[in-house]
Amino acid sequence: MSASVLRGRRETAGTALPQGVALSADLAVQRGEFRLEAALTVPQGEVTAIMGPSGAGKSTLLAAIAGAVRLTSGRIQLADGAVVTRRRHLPTAKRGVVMLGQDARLFPHLSVRDNVAFGLVVRGLAKDRARQVADEWLWRVGLSGSGPNRPRELSGGQQQRVALARALAVAPRLLLLDEPLTGLDAETAADTRAVLHEQLSSTRTTALVVTHDAFDAAALARQVVVIEGGRVMQRGAVRRVLETPATQFVAAVAGLNRVRGAARDGLWRAAGVDGDVRVAAAAPVEAPDATPLVAVFRPADVRLARAGESTWTGAVRVAHEDPHPVGEWLGKVTRLEPTPGGARVHTTKPDVVAEVPAAQLAALALAPGDPVRLALDPADVRLLPDE
Repeated sequence: MSASVLRGRRETAGTALPQGVALSADLAVQRGEFRLEAALTVPQGEVTAIMGPSGAGKSTLLAAIAGAVRLTSGRIQLADGAVVTRRRHLPTAKRGVVMLGQDARLFPHLSVRDNVAFGLVVRGLAKDRARQVADEWLWRVGLSGSGPNRPRELSGGQQQRVALARALAVAPRLLLLDEPLTGLDAETAADTRAVLHEQLSSTRTTALVVTHDAFDAAALARQVVVIEGGRVMQRGAVRRVLETPATQFVAAVAGLNRVRGAARDGLWRAAGVDGDVRVAAAAPVEAPDATPLVAVFRPADVRLARAGESTWTGAVRVAHEDPHPVGEWLGKVTRLEPTPGGARVHTTKPDVVAEVPAAQLAALALAPGDPVRLALDPADVRLLPDE
């Protein structure tokens, strides 16, 4: 047997994946100057969230798994033993993968029923039976009776439900969801999210869902992979990742402050505008001096008040004359961000966000550039290794 045939066989099949694993990938994709390098394992029958800022490489990862882009290096292994490499590009249809994005991409000339039945017919199911199955799926996603309609007669949220029914009807090996709720209003997104959760759970469909929303990740997925700048920065159970953010992005989506500092004299310290900010935590600091640590705390736990002096120079002078106790420091307002119940007040230095109720905000009458005093109770602070 020739060497080329043996090499081809090695590329198309590999060692079987461990039981309970639907897909394993360790890949690189080069697109212009951007390079994605990511490794992940997708458990069978579970939903994994992919999170990251815009341009991080989330959609590129899904496109590589779906077969829409070729690998630059690395490999993707499917549960049936098939292997995708740079040299062996397996078409999407042979991967058993279905992708659903923000645009439902329904066929406008077909009825809703025939849109759902389309994939089943392509796979060889008789047209009448495919339509029966389509009606069953439309009922499952809350659209019973809409089969004869054209897509244009449905709302955006209803079209997404039809697209979900079409995707699940063919029992995909892996369902890829690329921010499917982004283009929907809050109420429609909530309804569609509930349908997604119900159907993915009941069908035990293995899915990867790209989202920038921590709520979507928590509502839909059991584990999350965080990608930033084309690299995997954090992974694990959704709750664990959101409680222990490894990056500023994760902290922001989790609604937490994450401030870098270091251990010193049994406290956490960071550079402030008038010297070191010193903070105690709920658990004693047992790390050696200079050990990098991050302080994690909720914006709602930050107490904020106007500084005694209205001018910045005056406030700094007073702070030097009257040093702050542990857990208090001087900061400067950089911007105010409205919330339904008040505002998030962004301050520096260090960069900290405080949530202020509307009544207190009115009393403080803050503006960018104002000096403020901030304070934290040790019970509200967690210290994590800065990795």
